[in-house]
Amino acid sequence: MSLQIYDLTHTYEQFMPEWPSHPGVNVTINKFHAKDGIYEVNWEGIMHRGTHMDAPLHVTENTPDISSYPLWRLCGTGVCVSIPKGKWGIITPEDLENARPKIQEGDIVMINTGFHHKWADTDEYFAYGCGMNGAAAQWLVDKKVKLVGFGCQANDHPMATKLVDHGLGPSHPYLIEEWKKEYGRDPKVDFPNWEDGHKNLMVKGGIPGIENIGGQLDEVTGKRCFFMAFPWRWKGGDGCVVRVLAIVDPDQKFRFETGK
Repeated sequence: MSLQIYDLTHTYEQFMPEWPSHPGVNVTINKFHAKDGIYEVNWEGIMHRGTHMDAPLHVTENTPDISSYPLWRLCGTGVCVSIPKGKWGIITPEDLENARPKIQEGDIVMINTGFHHKWADTDEYFAYGCGMNGAAAQWLVDKKVKLVGFGCQANDHPMATKLVDHGLGPSHPYLIEEWKKEYGRDPKVDFPNWEDGHKNLMVKGGIPGIENIGGQLDEVTGKRCFFMAFPWRWKGGDGCVVRVLAIVDPDQKFRFETGK
Protein backbone atom coordinates (compact mmCIF):
# COMPACT_ATOMS: atom_id res chain seq x y z
CA MET A 1 0.00 0.00 0.00
CA SER A 2 1.41 3.39 -1.00
CA LEU A 3 -0.35 5.48 1.63
CA GLN A 4 1.72 7.84 3.77
CA ILE A 5 -0.03 8.70 7.05
CA TYR A 6 0.94 11.69 9.19
CA ASP A 7 -0.17 12.48 12.75
CA LEU A 8 -1.05 16.15 13.30
CA THR A 9 -1.70 15.95 17.04
CA HIS A 10 0.31 16.88 20.09
CA THR A 11 1.03 14.15 22.63
CA TYR A 12 -1.75 13.96 25.22
CA GLU A 13 -0.50 13.48 28.77
CA GLN A 14 -0.65 14.78 32.30
CA PHE A 15 1.28 18.04 32.76
CA MET A 16 0.95 18.88 29.07
CA PRO A 17 0.62 22.59 28.20
CA GLU A 18 -2.88 23.87 28.93
CA TRP A 19 -4.74 27.00 27.87
CA PRO A 20 -4.83 29.31 30.93
CA SER A 21 -8.16 28.34 32.45
CA HIS A 22 -9.21 25.67 34.93
CA PRO A 23 -9.29 22.85 35.86
CA GLY A 24 -6.16 21.06 34.71
CA VAL A 25 -6.02 17.47 33.46
CA ASN A 26 -5.33 14.96 36.23
CA VAL A 27 -4.35 11.37 35.57
CA THR A 28 -4.15 8.77 38.34
CA ILE A 29 -3.36 5.06 38.21
CA ASN A 30 -6.18 3.06 39.83
CA LYS A 31 -4.74 -0.39 39.16
CA PHE A 32 -1.28 -1.51 38.09
CA HIS A 33 0.25 -4.81 37.06
CA ALA A 34 2.50 -5.52 40.06
CA LYS A 35 -0.43 -5.10 42.45
CA ASP A 36 -3.54 -5.98 40.48
CA GLY A 37 -2.44 -7.81 37.36
CA ILE A 38 -4.09 -5.20 35.15
CA TYR A 39 -3.48 -1.57 34.28
CA GLU A 40 -6.27 1.02 34.72
CA VAL A 41 -6.04 4.80 34.45
CA ASN A 42 -8.50 7.37 35.80
CA TRP A 43 -8.68 10.63 33.83
CA GLU A 44 -10.27 13.90 35.04
CA GLY A 45 -10.38 17.22 33.23
CA ILE A 46 -12.08 19.31 30.61
CA MET A 47 -11.94 18.43 26.92
CA HIS A 48 -10.38 21.73 25.84
CA ARG A 49 -6.84 20.48 26.24
CA GLY A 50 -4.20 19.43 23.76
CA THR A 51 -5.33 18.94 20.16
CA HIS A 52 -9.10 19.22 20.42
CA MET A 53 -12.25 20.19 18.54
CA ASP A 54 -14.79 22.71 19.84
CA ALA A 55 -18.56 22.50 19.43
CA PRO A 56 -20.84 25.50 18.84
CA LEU A 57 -22.30 24.77 22.29
CA HIS A 58 -18.98 25.75 23.83
CA VAL A 59 -19.51 29.42 22.98
CA THR A 60 -23.26 29.89 22.39
CA GLU A 61 -26.27 28.53 24.23
CA ASN A 62 -28.89 26.37 22.48
CA THR A 63 -26.55 25.40 19.65
CA PRO A 64 -25.30 21.97 18.46
CA ASP A 65 -23.07 19.77 20.60
CA ILE A 66 -19.93 17.91 19.50
CA SER A 67 -21.90 14.89 18.28
CA SER A 68 -23.98 17.05 15.95
CA TYR A 69 -21.27 17.69 13.35
CA PRO A 70 -22.21 15.64 10.27
CA LEU A 71 -19.64 12.97 9.42
CA TRP A 72 -18.90 14.46 6.01
CA ARG A 73 -17.32 17.44 7.76
CA LEU A 74 -14.81 15.27 9.62
CA CYS A 75 -12.95 13.72 6.70
CA GLY A 76 -12.06 14.66 3.15
CA THR A 77 -9.53 16.35 0.93
CA GLY A 78 -8.01 19.70 1.66
CA VAL A 79 -4.82 21.68 2.08
CA CYS A 80 -2.20 22.40 4.72
CA VAL A 81 -1.07 25.98 4.24
CA SER A 82 1.82 27.97 5.69
CA ILE A 83 0.75 31.24 7.32
CA PRO A 84 3.69 32.04 9.62
CA LYS A 85 3.00 34.37 12.53
CA GLY A 86 4.96 35.86 15.39
CA LYS A 87 3.91 37.42 18.67
CA TRP A 88 0.20 38.39 18.57
CA GLY A 89 0.07 37.65 14.84
CA ILE A 90 -3.38 37.89 13.27
CA ILE A 91 -4.59 35.41 10.66
CA THR A 92 -6.48 37.61 8.18
CA PRO A 93 -8.67 37.08 5.11
CA GLU A 94 -5.74 38.25 2.98
CA ASP A 95 -3.55 35.50 4.46
CA LEU A 96 -6.14 32.88 3.57
CA GLU A 97 -6.75 34.27 0.09
CA ASN A 98 -3.03 34.25 -0.71
CA ALA A 99 -2.27 30.85 0.85
CA ARG A 100 -0.94 28.07 -1.36
CA PRO A 101 -2.05 25.48 -2.27
CA LYS A 102 -5.13 27.57 -2.95
CA ILE A 103 -8.01 27.00 -0.55
CA GLN A 104 -11.03 25.76 -2.51
CA GLU A 105 -14.69 25.44 -1.66
CA GLY A 106 -15.31 22.27 0.33
CA ASP A 107 -11.69 21.92 1.50
CA ILE A 108 -10.49 20.89 4.93
CA VAL A 109 -7.90 23.50 5.89
CA MET A 110 -4.93 23.06 8.23
CA ILE A 111 -3.03 26.26 9.07
CA ASN A 112 0.65 26.08 9.96
CA THR A 113 1.55 29.29 11.82
CA GLY A 114 4.84 27.89 13.17
CA PHE A 115 3.58 28.12 16.74
CA HIS A 116 3.35 24.34 17.15
CA HIS A 117 7.14 24.50 17.63
CA LYS A 118 6.53 26.74 20.66
CA TRP A 119 4.02 24.33 22.27
CA ALA A 120 4.82 24.68 25.97
CA ASP A 121 3.45 25.87 29.29
CA THR A 122 4.44 29.46 28.54
CA ASP A 123 3.02 32.92 27.96
CA GLU A 124 4.82 32.88 24.62
CA TYR A 125 2.52 30.16 23.31
CA PHE A 126 -0.75 31.13 24.98
CA ALA A 127 -0.83 34.81 26.03
CA TYR A 128 1.38 36.09 23.19
CA GLY A 129 0.30 33.56 20.61
CA CYS A 130 -1.52 34.13 17.35
CA GLY A 131 -5.03 33.45 16.09
CA MET A 132 -7.56 34.52 13.51
CA ASN A 133 -9.88 37.48 13.67
CA GLY A 134 -13.61 37.42 12.98
CA ALA A 135 -13.10 38.53 9.39
CA ALA A 136 -10.87 35.52 8.67
CA ALA A 137 -13.50 33.22 10.15
CA GLN A 138 -16.11 34.87 7.92
CA TRP A 139 -13.83 34.29 4.90
CA LEU A 140 -13.71 30.59 5.71
CA VAL A 141 -17.50 30.48 6.12
CA ASP A 142 -17.98 32.24 2.76
CA LYS A 143 -15.53 29.79 1.14
CA LYS A 144 -17.69 26.94 2.50
CA VAL A 145 -14.78 24.93 3.84
CA LYS A 146 -15.49 21.69 5.70
CA LEU A 147 -13.25 21.97 8.75
CA VAL A 148 -10.32 24.10 9.95
CA GLY A 149 -7.33 23.20 12.12
CA PHE A 150 -5.09 25.82 13.71
CA GLY A 151 -1.43 25.24 14.54
CA CYS A 152 -1.62 27.67 17.46
CA GLN A 153 -3.26 28.18 20.85
CA ALA A 154 -6.89 28.58 19.75
CA ASN A 155 -9.28 29.42 16.94
CA ASP A 156 -9.41 32.99 18.22
CA HIS A 157 -6.64 35.49 18.85
CA PRO A 158 -5.76 35.89 22.57
CA MET A 159 -7.12 39.45 22.49
CA ALA A 160 -10.59 38.09 21.69
CA THR A 161 -10.70 35.90 24.80
CA LYS A 162 -11.22 36.18 28.53
CA LEU A 163 -7.49 36.83 28.92
CA VAL A 164 -8.42 40.46 28.38
CA ASP A 165 -11.69 42.37 28.87
CA HIS A 166 -14.07 39.84 27.29
CA GLY A 167 -16.58 37.50 28.88
CA LEU A 168 -15.26 36.23 32.20
CA GLY A 169 -12.10 38.32 31.90
CA PRO A 170 -9.78 39.93 32.22
CA SER A 171 -7.86 37.04 33.75
CA HIS A 172 -4.59 38.53 32.42
CA PRO A 173 -5.18 42.29 32.69
CA TYR A 174 -1.51 43.12 32.14
CA LEU A 175 -1.97 42.09 28.50
CA ILE A 176 -4.33 45.03 27.96
CA GLU A 177 -1.68 47.53 28.97
CA GLU A 178 0.99 45.75 26.96
CA TRP A 179 -1.20 45.85 23.83
CA LYS A 180 -1.89 49.55 24.37
CA LYS A 181 1.82 50.22 24.74
CA GLU A 182 2.65 48.29 21.57
CA TYR A 183 -0.21 49.44 19.33
CA GLY A 184 -1.43 52.65 20.96
CA ARG A 185 -5.00 51.52 21.46
CA ASP A 186 -7.19 49.24 23.54
CA PRO A 187 -7.33 45.63 22.28
CA LYS A 188 -11.10 45.96 21.99
CA VAL A 189 -10.57 48.32 19.06
CA ASP A 190 -9.03 45.44 17.10
CA PHE A 191 -11.07 42.67 18.71
CA PRO A 192 -14.42 44.18 19.75
CA ASN A 193 -16.26 40.86 20.09
CA TRP A 194 -15.74 37.97 22.46
CA GLU A 195 -14.44 34.91 20.56
CA ASP A 196 -15.69 36.25 17.25
CA GLY A 197 -13.68 33.62 15.41
CA HIS A 198 -15.33 30.72 17.23
CA LYS A 199 -18.80 32.15 16.80
CA ASN A 200 -18.45 32.97 13.10
CA LEU A 201 -16.79 29.68 12.23
CA MET A 202 -18.76 27.18 14.32
CA VAL A 203 -22.07 28.83 15.22
CA LYS A 204 -22.69 30.78 12.01
CA GLY A 205 -20.91 28.45 9.60
CA GLY A 206 -21.30 25.06 11.29
CA ILE A 207 -17.59 24.48 10.60
CA PRO A 208 -15.58 22.47 13.18
CA GLY A 209 -12.49 24.22 14.51
CA ILE A 210 -9.53 22.24 15.86
CA GLU A 211 -7.08 23.94 18.21
CA ASN A 212 -3.42 23.05 18.85
CA ILE A 213 -2.67 21.19 15.64
CA GLY A 214 0.92 19.92 15.80
CA GLY A 215 2.84 16.69 15.42
CA GLN A 216 4.02 16.16 11.83
CA LEU A 217 2.38 19.36 10.59
CA ASP A 218 5.52 20.59 8.83
CA GLU A 219 5.74 17.40 6.77
CA VAL A 220 2.42 18.02 5.03
CA THR A 221 2.58 21.81 4.81
CA GLY A 222 2.19 22.93 1.21
CA LYS A 223 0.43 19.71 0.27
CA ARG A 224 -3.07 18.68 -0.69
CA CYS A 225 -4.04 15.74 1.55
CA PHE A 226 -6.90 13.61 2.79
CA PHE A 227 -7.64 14.55 6.41
CA MET A 228 -9.52 12.75 9.18
CA ALA A 229 -10.49 13.94 12.67
CA PHE A 230 -13.15 12.19 14.73
CA PRO A 231 -14.41 13.41 18.13
CA TRP A 232 -16.43 11.22 20.46
CA ARG A 233 -20.10 10.59 19.74
CA TRP A 234 -20.88 12.47 22.95
CA LYS A 235 -24.38 13.86 23.44
CA GLY A 236 -24.17 17.28 25.07
CA GLY A 237 -20.42 17.50 24.61
CA ASP A 238 -18.94 21.01 24.37
CA GLY A 239 -15.70 19.78 22.80
CA CYS A 240 -13.51 16.73 22.48
CA VAL A 241 -9.90 15.65 22.21
CA VAL A 242 -9.19 14.39 18.70
CA ARG A 243 -6.42 12.64 16.81
CA VAL A 244 -5.93 14.29 13.43
CA LEU A 245 -4.45 12.39 10.49
CA ALA A 246 -3.28 13.57 7.08
CA ILE A 247 -2.96 10.98 4.31
CA VAL A 248 -1.29 11.21 0.91
CA ASP A 249 -0.98 8.54 -1.79
CA PRO A 250 2.04 9.39 -3.96
CA ASP A 251 1.69 6.35 -6.22
CA GLN A 252 -2.11 6.54 -6.50
CA LYS A 253 -2.42 2.80 -5.87
CA PHE A 254 -4.86 2.87 -2.98
CA ARG A 255 -8.59 2.61 -3.60
CA PHE A 256 -11.53 2.44 -1.22
CA GLU A 257 -13.72 -0.65 -1.42
CA THR A 258 -17.03 -0.29 -3.23
CA GLY A 259 -18.99 -1.88 -0.37
CA LYS A 260 -20.31 -4.66 -2.58
